[in-house]
Amino acid sequence: MCSHTGTHVDAPAHIVAGGKTLDQLPVDTFCGDAFLLNCISSRRRIHLQDLLPHGETIRRHAFVLLHTGWSRYWGDARYFDAFPVLTPDAARWLAEAGVRGVGMDTISPDPVESVELPVHTIFLGAGMIIVENLTNLRAVPGHSFLFSCLPLKIGDGDGSPVRAVAMVS
Repeated sequence: MCSHTGTHVDAPAHIVAGGKTLDQLPVDTFCGDAFLLNCISSRRRIHLQDLLPHGETIRRHAFVLLHTGWSRYWGDARYFDAFPVLTPDAARWLAEAGVRGVGMDTISPDPVESVELPVHTIFLGAGMIIVENLTNLRAVPGHSFLFSCLPLKIGDGDGSPVRAVAMVS
């Protein structure tokens, strides 16, 4: 098993030289209030204008989880190609909004063909975490809940599989 398998978290050290590793991040980095944003559409990009109507709500949460519906392709070759991604402008806005982490039901917030990984660089450079390959977001009732994505405490680890859980009261 490698550290970026299945539902997993990326720590800043995944992309950022000198960025914090999993064992350097406090456990509360991986849990907090989350906002589930429905991003299901025929578009392949999540733009800043998709986020702005929810700006005030996003700023009140530690995590934003982007429900694109893409997890329906898990187990199919389509899952790894042409999935929805964030634009760099949208990523910069989220980083400036003060959220601690962003999660998606895709393999990456950057396009599969990207070499520079601008969205990873923006988030991880801001000290945020990224949760990739989320699933069952359609089963979460409501848009606000307690979210946990606790990783294994891997020394010098830049990522880890997680059991991501939405706790709804």
